[in-house]
Formats: sequence, structure tokens, C-alpha cells
Amino acid sequence: MTAQTPDLTLGSIWRRWDPHIHTPGTTLNDQFGGADAWENYLSAVEASDPKIEVLGVTDYYLLDTNREVLQHKAGGRLAHVSTIFPNIELRLTTRAASGFVNIHLLIDPTEDDHIEAAERFLGLLEFEAHGDIFKCTRDDFIRLGRKYLGTDASEKALAAEGANQFKVEFAQLKNVYRKSDWAKKHVLIEVAGGKDDGTSGLRQASDATLRAEIEKFAHIIFASSVAQREFWTGKRPAISVQGLKDRYDGCKPCLHGSDAHRPDEIGQPDLNR
Repeated sequence: MTAQTPDLTLGSIWRRWDPHIHTPGTTLNDQFGGADAWENYLSAVEASDPKIEVLGVTDYYLLDTNREVLQHKAGGRLAHVSTIFPNIELRLTTRAASGFVNIHLLIDPTEDDHIEAAERFLGLLEFEAHGDIFKCTRDDFIRLGRKYLGTDASEKALAAEGANQFKVEFAQLKNVYRKSDWAKKHVLIEVAGGKDDGTSGLRQASDATLRAEIEKFAHIIFASSVAQREFWTGKRPAISVQGLKDRYDGCKPCLHGSDAHRPDEIGQPDLNR
């Protein structure tokens, strides 16, 4: 075997990641639609420019669409995508400016049973309502959805309504995560940083401690503005790198994606950030 001399003139190689793309069948706000929904989705990812090489398959609470994307990958599609990982979107009970704070679980896909392991972890999360306890599973979303839509709705509609109603207590999520050796090894916690569905929406003085605790718990901030990037790298006057270490356990990387819910949004993040 002949050793190759590295090309020292090559410089940096940029690999495009999009960690936040929904798929046809996404539990909430599915705008793909039509008989060709999956073909349109796959073609849009394949046509992305620059090429998306790492893809975060995003859905609310559930992983069924992750299985379907992997089936298409095994069948020869998405040839240029080297890594596909689940991005599980949860809603906390904590209110932001115009919704609830979103938390994302980014799952390490290197083990063959990562989807099943993630589902077992999610099944430990519970939501109490109507004198009952509902777990974070499709079956319990259907049960919860029936409380609002009755028995005539389809299973898909019931699951969607159940997911829409289901909220996660921050303290519960933190406790379940810290008790799980699997999660601590294979799950990165990402919190939305915007005001509408993120921690920037917690602006009351009484929310300051809770906001800081959520941001401290997170490994990653889902944000792309200059202000957010500079804050979390200690480049703003408000806080130094040492201050970030003292208050938030260190600097936080900021990650951004297209948050696509329809084909024309795939690989097209807001403001081209």
C-alpha cells in the first residue's frame, strides 16, 4: 500500500448540513401534500445547492418519518447525503412570545437501533391531562387526540391533535435525560433561541432564572442572528467567555436550518442565513 502525500494547498472543505427539514407526513403543519409528496421531497434535497450532505430529519415527538427517509436512502435515493440523523422537536410547557419554547433532541445515528432507543427514551416523558397520564408515544397521542376530536377522526388526525396538545415539563425532561446513560451519550439538546418559540421570548424578570436554566441545560442554540452568535461566543459586551462558563457551562454553538415544511423551503433558510 503506497502512502499518499496530503495536498497542503487544498485549504478548508465546507460540508453543508441542514439539521432542520421536515418530511411528508410530519406530525404537524405538513404542507408537502399530493401523491408525489415523497418524490418532490427527495428531489428537492437532491437538488440542493450547495449539496446537503448531512440531513436532520425533523418531526414532532415521533420518528416514523425517519424510518421512511432511511428506507428511501437504502433504495438508492439521497446518494450525496452521507449522514441522516433524527431531530426530534418537543414543546415545553414554558410559554414564549407567541407559542411554547421548542426543544430539539439531536440523535446520534451511528448505532443501528438509534431510532428504537430514542423511542424508548421519549416514552419516559409524560403529560398529565383529563385525569389521566399520556406518554410520548403515537398510541397515547391518539388517545389524547380523541379527547378533542372524538372517535370519528382518522388516526393521523388524532395523533396530530394529541401531539399538538402534548407538552413537556422542563424539569421532567432534565430529570429523565440525566438518568439515562444512553441519552447522555447519544443525544444533544438544542433550544430555540428566537422570541416566538424560543428562550428570547422569556422576557419577564420572573422568567430570568428559568430561561438561564434552560439555556444552561442546552448544548446548542437554534439561532442564526449575528447578535445570538456573538452573545454565545462571548463577543458581546453583555457577557464574557468566562461569564458564559460561570452561568451557562460555557459557550454554545449556534445551529441553523431551513425548517422546511414544504418542498420549496428545503435548503432555503430564512434570509439565506
